[in-house]
This record gives sequence, structure tokens and C-alpha cells, in this order.
Amino acid sequence: MAGAVAVVTGGNRGIGREVCRQLHDLGYDVVLTARDGAKAAEAADRLGVDHCRLDVTSDESVRELAVFLEERYGRLDVLVNNAAVHYDSWQRASGADLSVVREAMETNFYGPWRTVLALLPLLRRGGGRIVNVSSEAASFASMGGGTPAYGTSKAALNALTVMLAAELRRDGVLVNAICPGWVATDMGGPGGRPVADGAASVVWGATLPDDGPAGGFFRDGKRVPW
Repeated sequence: MAGAVAVVTGGNRGIGREVCRQLHDLGYDVVLTARDGAKAAEAADRLGVDHCRLDVTSDESVRELAVFLEERYGRLDVLVNNAAVHYDSWQRASGADLSVVREAMETNFYGPWRTVLALLPLLRRGGGRIVNVSSEAASFASMGGGTPAYGTSKAALNALTVMLAAELRRDGVLVNAICPGWVATDMGGPGGRPVADGAASVVWGATLPDDGPAGGFFRDGKRVPW
């Protein structure tokens, strides 16, 4: 994939950082992004990839990323919307703190949407891939009353995935939601599967062939019930 460019949001740690590593190993020119510019630079230096500060809750920040990509590369082949907050296992839907829900929506739902809107002109040029990192916590088939901020924000992201996929397939842009599974990260906590395995699920969606699926919800290349 020499010459292909991939952007990963929330790439300074956990699944995001490992996705950057795996895409770099596949030959992509990777741009690691994070809200903290210093952390983005540090993580990128360790991996040998490029970096850019990105706050997905800021219109100005996503516009700056678009300018950076246009000037540095003139293209974008993969966007991995990985940045997320508030895996709120401490609360239930019946007693949720709505300020936490709003913060989750701003980062986990509006953030990816905002980023797609800013980068879509670049993605459309070459028929790119958009991966929205989701969670089985967003599946109506298994959803309970826990993690209400995280679950509802990711369910909304799944809906956006379907809408974007239906519209963008004609442009050669494939959009899918990917569940990495329960992974042992700062957000997921101990006991999950290795980070490399969760990241590989995401990378599968980022490297689909032109005739690959779009508008689906997958984990490890297999469909997850909506």
C-alpha cells in the first residue's frame, strides 16, 4: 500500500496506536492524531509515523487537519474514527448523568461525523475507506441498561455508518462499523483480549477490497447483529 494515506483518530494509545502500527507495517503512510499534540508526537515518533493534533469536538481542529493532509499528501485513503470517551460502566440508563451522555455524544458521535465532513473531499478522490470503531454495547440485540452514554453514542454512530455507506458507495467509498471486541486497554480494563487482536479487526475494515462490504457491523470480519 505504498503511497496510501491513513488517518487514525485517538491514535496515541490502546487500539488506536496499534491500528497505526499495523497499517504502517502494511505500507500505509499513517497520520496518528490525538487531542493532546505532545502525546500524538510522542506516540508517532515511537512508531515512525506522521502525526497531527486533532480535537474531534472542534470544527476548527478538523479543518486544520484537512488542510494539513491536502498540503502534505494531497490524498486520503483511510479514515479510522477511533477517538472515544466515557465507557460509563458506573451508571445505568434510569439514573444517567446527562452531562456525561452529552460529552460522549460530542466525541463518539458528532466527532466522527464532523471529521468525515471535513475529510470527505479527500476520501472521494480515490475511493477511500471509513471505519467507525463501534462496540457490541451498541447492538440492540444485546443491549442492556448499562453504559448508557457509551452505548447510545455508539448506536448513533452505527446509524450514521449505514447512512454514509448508502450515499458514498457510488463514489467508491466503503463505510463500515467495526467492533474490536473487549480489549485490554485503559478504557476496556484488564481481562480483555490482546490489543493486537482488537486492532486487527479494525484494520480488516480499513483494507477492504473495492468489492468489499459497506454499511455493515463487523468483528473479526464477521457480522455483528445490529
